[in-house]
Amino acid sequence: MNHRLLFGVLISIVGISGLSQGMLLPLIAVIFERDGVSSSLNGLHATGLYIGVLLASPLMEAPLRKLGYKPLILWGGITVIVSMAMFPVWKSYWFWFVLRLLIGIGDHALHFSTQTWITAISPRHKRGRNISIYGLFFSIGFAIGPLLTKLLEISEALPFMVTSIISLITWLFVFLLKNEKPAEDHSIETTSFLGTIKRFSQVSRYAWVALLPPMGFGILEAVLNGNFPVLALRSGIDVNMVSIIIPAFSAGTLISQIPLGVLSDKYGRRKILLIVLSGGSAIFFAAGFLTSLAMGLLVCFLAAGMLVGSTFSLGISYMADLLPKSLLPTGNLLCGIFFSIGSISGPFIGGIIIEYMKSGSLFFMLSFILLTILIAIASFREEQASFYAYSKDTQK
Repeated sequence: MNHRLLFGVLISIVGISGLSQGMLLPLIAVIFERDGVSSSLNGLHATGLYIGVLLASPLMEAPLRKLGYKPLILWGGITVIVSMAMFPVWKSYWFWFVLRLLIGIGDHALHFSTQTWITAISPRHKRGRNISIYGLFFSIGFAIGPLLTKLLEISEALPFMVTSIISLITWLFVFLLKNEKPAEDHSIETTSFLGTIKRFSQVSRYAWVALLPPMGFGILEAVLNGNFPVLALRSGIDVNMVSIIIPAFSAGTLISQIPLGVLSDKYGRRKILLIVLSGGSAIFFAAGFLTSLAMGLLVCFLAAGMLVGSTFSLGISYMADLLPKSLLPTGNLLCGIFFSIGSISGPFIGGIIIEYMKSGSLFFMLSFILLTILIAIASFREEQASFYAYSKDTQK
C-alpha cells in the first residue's frame, strides 16, 4: 500500500475527530447554559465522552486483531457521524448524554485504530515525527472546532449537521485503504477478552512508565480548560483575557509538537521527556505565584504548551519503543485509558483544590504531578524493557 496515502488519510481522520470533539464540548455547554441547566449538571454531561472511552476500551482490542484496522475505523466513523446527526432530532439532557457516550466510543475506535496503525508502520527513526504530526492534526482540529459554535446564531441544529457532513466526507476516503491487521503474538490468545487482560498485564509490566505522560496530559488539558477559568475569574482576571490565556497552551503545543518529535527521534524519547517535564514543572510552579497577573499567566501557558503540550504524543512514541509490534494495540489502548482517567480525575481534584486551598495551589498541583512523572521516568530501567521488546520481535 502507498504509505503516503495511508498516512494522509489517517491524520485527516484524526483531524476531523479533533474538530468534532472541540466543537461538541463548548457547543453543548453554551446550549445548556442558555436553557438554564445548572453548571454541575453541565459538567457531568461533559464526562459522557470519557465514560464512553473507558467503557469501550477493554472491548476494542479483540475486534481490531480479528478484523483489522479498516473495519474498526469505518465502524467508529459511522458511529460518530450518525450520533452527531441525531442531536437535532430530540433535545433531551439524557438523550444527548447517550449520544455523547456513543461519540466517545466511536472516537475512541478511530483514535485507537489510527494511532496503532501509524505506530505500526512508522520506523523507529521516524516514529516521533509521525506521531507528532498525528497529534498536531488532532490539536488543529480541536482548536478549530469551537469556532463552529458561532453557527448557533443561525440555527441550533446547524453546527451538528455541518460537523456530521464534514466527518462523512472524510470517512469515505477510508474505503481507499487496504485493510491490514496488527502483528500477532502466538504466545497469548489474541481475539478474546481474557487475552486482552493478559496483554494489559504484559504492557503494564514492561512499559508502565510510558502510560504516565498521556495521563499527565489528560489531567493538564482538563484542568486548564475546566478549572482554570473558575480560578481566573475568582482572581479578578477579565473573562476576555481568560479566553486568550487558555488557547495559549494549545498555541504552544502547535509550535513545538513536530520539532520535539524530531528531536526525540534523534536524541531518544526518554531524554526529551525528562527535559520537557522538568521545564513544565518549573513553569507551573512559577505560575502558582502569578494567579492574579494575566500577562504572566499568558506567558506561562504559552511556554508550558511548548514543553508539556506534546507529552501525549511523546508518551505514545516511548511506549512503541519499549514494546514489540505484537503489543502495540494493547499499548495504544492503555495510553487512551490512562488519558481518560486523567481527563476525568483532573477536574475533580482541581475543583477540590480551588474550593479549599489557596489560589496558586492549582498550579502547584500540576507542577507536582509533572515532577512525579519525571521521577518515575528517570528511575525506570529502560534497558530491561527494551531487551524484552527486542527478544519478542526476534522470536518471529
